Amino acid sequence: MRKNMSRRSRWEITYDILRATSEEATAHDGKAKKTRIMQGAYLDWRNFQRYFDFLLEQGFINSPEGENYYYLTEKGRNLKEQLRDLKDRL
Repeated sequence: MRKNMSRRSRWEITYDILRATSEEATAHDGKAKKTRIMQGAYLDWRNFQRYFDFLLEQGFINSPEGENYYYLTEKGRNLKEQLRDLKDRL
């Protein structure tokens, strides 16, 4: 659970979605469901959907054709690491 519930920046929200996707996929045989990602990123549905759609469109997150689970692409894993490094430095 997030310790500091103050307002998050866009990059922090993006990081939280990527982190939650990675954690959920790891815990469930590479399959992360939207609701669990949303809960793991501590977002309401509307805000989650806006960020999640962007990450899907840009190729950071992917889903197999016809499936309703998600995983990070290589591009998504790289972005998550870069954002984590930025977070650690601040």
